Order: sequence, then C-alpha cells, then structure tokens
Amino acid sequence: MTRIRARALGLRPGVLPPGPLNALTDVAGVRVGHLTLIEGEAVRTGATAIRPHAGNVFQDRVPAGLAVGNGFGKLMGATQVQELGELETPIVLTNTLAVPRAADALLDWTLAQPGNEAVVSVNAVVGETNDSRLNDIRRRVLTPELIRQALEAAAPGPIREGTVGAGTGTVAFGWKGGIGTSSRRLPAGLGGWTVGALVQANFGGVLQMAGLPVGEALGRHYLREALAPDASADGSIMIVLATDAPLSDRNLARLARRGLAGLARTGAAFSDGSGDYALAFSTAEAVRRTPARRRPPPHSGPEPGLAVVSELPNALVSPVFLAGIEAVEEAVYNALCMATTVTGFNGVTAEALPLEPVRALAEQAGAASAPGASTLP
Repeated sequence: MTRIRARALGLRPGVLPPGPLNALTDVAGVRVGHLTLIEGEAVRTGATAIRPHAGNVFQDRVPAGLAVGNGFGKLMGATQVQELGELETPIVLTNTLAVPRAADALLDWTLAQPGNEAVVSVNAVVGETNDSRLNDIRRRVLTPELIRQALEAAAPGPIREGTVGAGTGTVAFGWKGGIGTSSRRLPAGLGGWTVGALVQANFGGVLQMAGLPVGEALGRHYLREALAPDASADGSIMIVLATDAPLSDRNLARLARRGLAGLARTGAAFSDGSGDYALAFSTAEAVRRTPARRRPPPHSGPEPGLAVVSELPNALVSPVFLAGIEAVEEAVYNALCMATTVTGFNGVTAEALPLEPVRALAEQAGAASAPGASTLP
C-alpha cells in the first residue's frame, strides 16, 4: 500500500483544525531541510535542520523553552536554552554519535553569516536519537559538510516525512519510525495562532492512534507476552514545536511540556533508556530577542537598553497548549504512517506499520460512534 498520512486513514486526533500543510512550516517563516544518507547495507542515517526564520538567528534570536520527559539523551545546548530562554542557532536533529559533527556544522554556518564577524561564542542546539538498530552508528559517517547540506536545504512548504533525514534509521513502537509533522490553527476568536510540531520518532510503548489500540490489535507492543526484541520501549524522541503566538520563554517551556502530553496520547512508555525532549520556540516579531528591540529611552523614561516586548498573557495561552498537544500526537502518527520498511545494519529489518489494519480499526470505530450506534453489549 502506498504510504499515506494519518488523516487519509481516517485518523483525525483532537478538535482543532490543522493548517494548510498540516506541518511545522504552517508557522510562517519556519524552514526545514533534510540530509538522508543510505549507503551499502549498513548506513541508514541523516540529519534534519529547522530554521526558525530565514534571517540570521544569532542576531535575531527567538524565545524558546525546553521540557524533559526522560533525560537519557545528548541534547547539546540545552542548559543555555534553559538559562536564557532563547535560540541563537537553528536546531539540528541527527543520530547520537553525530551530535559533535552537527555542532560543527552549526558553528561553521553561524560564524559565516554576515554580521557575525565578531562572534566568539555560539550555543549550537543539537538533538538526537540512537539509530543503531538499522545504522552502523560507530562508523560515524556523517560529517559537518554533509550535515550542513540539511541547513542549506531548509525551506518553507511541505516537509518530507518518514524514512528521511534524522528519521532514516529510527524505529518506533517496534515498527519503522521516522520524521513526522503536523499543525493546528486556532480560530480567529482565540487569536488565530498556529502551532506546528515536528518529531524524530525512535521510541517504544503500546501504540494508540486517536485512542485506537493499534499495538494491542496488531500484537506488537512493549511488555507483550514473549516480548519480541523489536518491540522494546527504549529509544528516544525529539519534539520541536513552533508557534507564531507571542509567547515568553516561560510559556514556551509550558508549551513544550504539553508536547509531552501529546506524546503520552500515543502510548509512549517514557522508559528508563529513552531520551524524551520537547523544545518550543516562537517566531512572533513582538517577542524577538534582537538588538533593534533595545531602544534608547526618552530623557525622563526608563534606563537605556530595556527590551520592548508584547506577549500573550497566561490567561490566553490554554488554547495554544491544546494545539501543541494535538499537533505532537498527529506528528507521531504521520512519522509511522509515512515510514517505509528498511533493512539495515546486520540485516535487521524494521517493517513499516501496516496501514490497512489501521484503516479498518478507524472505520470500525467510526461506525461504532455514528449517530444511533450503540457501543453497549
């Protein structure tokens, strides 16, 4: 069966509508690029780059917040994001042992940007999951030059999903994982804001899709009797959330935590060996961390250098939180639905999630919930 997204199977999680692309790039200005590396029988890896906007992120920084579900991971740059609440580079996702190479790519990229000639400190933000089940990760084939191609390729518009970029060698819920994305757009009466999510899915648990017990129905899940090796709960996920809502870094950290709630809806186990991270940023001009926002005061006004921002108050952020939950949930489903079967290192095969049984479960659930239908025995 041709790989299709979750909505084409009848899975429409949540109550909010998606944006036009149902992708992270529905948030205006956000750009995504992939570098996919498939070589011989053992190399199945890559990198995915996310640029918050088309400009110089070091000079025109965006506020950001971080949430950690389980901290078994190597998220470079995390402490400065927590401390300062901002991004000064794009975000790169890759495999565990390529994190230093991805940091080199970001350093080269950032130092080469016009206006950064005097920069002597850069906080490169790199997330990872371990793709060693399908990829000979110890060969460390990714170079800064290769990873930089993902940065160069970053563009607005539709995002390729599944077995691509940083999701090339990943496995989720015992099936082939990968890159997935989704978005939600609030109605005008709630601000009209957009929230987008992108995930690098490489984790385990008991898969549920829009409440349907897919893992149980298909007999592949964590703690299943006579557990198969490919159905473990260990692994990791990187979640990236973007929004055009003018959120402070504090409320972006709160949004990131809601991303973990969306992950929980999918049946994730948050196991001991899983690195579960969510990073959220805002593209809104009103909250940018740019020198242009530090203006000289009038003679009798506040002190020089004060930042001028306009942010969404706490009382209005709840709909944005729900949008983040729903977008992350559907992004995970899209990663699974779009991924293809891959055979890699040591002959290991990760099968793609079979879509026809999922469609059948969705159709059965739809019939059971139709007006006049009864779910009682």
